[in-house]
Amino acid sequence: MRFYSERLVPGVWTFVATFLIVPGTVLVIFPINQMVAVISAAVLYLLCVTLLIATSPVVRVEKGQLNAGRAKISVNHLGKIEHYDGDDATQQRGPLLDARAHLVIRGWVSAIVRIELNDPQDPTPYWIISTRHPQQLADAIRQAQEQS
Repeated sequence: MRFYSERLVPGVWTFVATFLIVPGTVLVIFPINQMVAVISAAVLYLLCVTLLIATSPVVRVEKGQLNAGRAKISVNHLGKIEHYDGDDATQQRGPLLDARAHLVIRGWVSAIVRIELNDPQDPTPYWIISTRHPQQLADAIRQAQEQS
């Protein structure tokens, strides 16, 4: 049973900024061949957008597991869950960060969830995961813990 799923795709402004590749490509290739310049610019922009979307990690809680990108952990090994936004999130990702923590963060998503691990075999003290819906992610993990 799936409790939560989110793909951390970039925001609209990232795609707008990426569009700057179009005039750059046209300026470089236009003196050689106008048609090739326009086609190359369009293909290059579509390739960049496709890569941005395809490489965006998925955060998912299902079947008693938390998946964050390629990493997976059983919800039974998860402890205290806290969520942060704004300056508090910046502090958690920066000055307060433990170098051993597992990170699945994206610059275009400001909110994070910090999840402590209860596994004594694991040297990772906690995970920090970017999410646009921190309360929903925390609730989904707690619900999965109750059902396992």
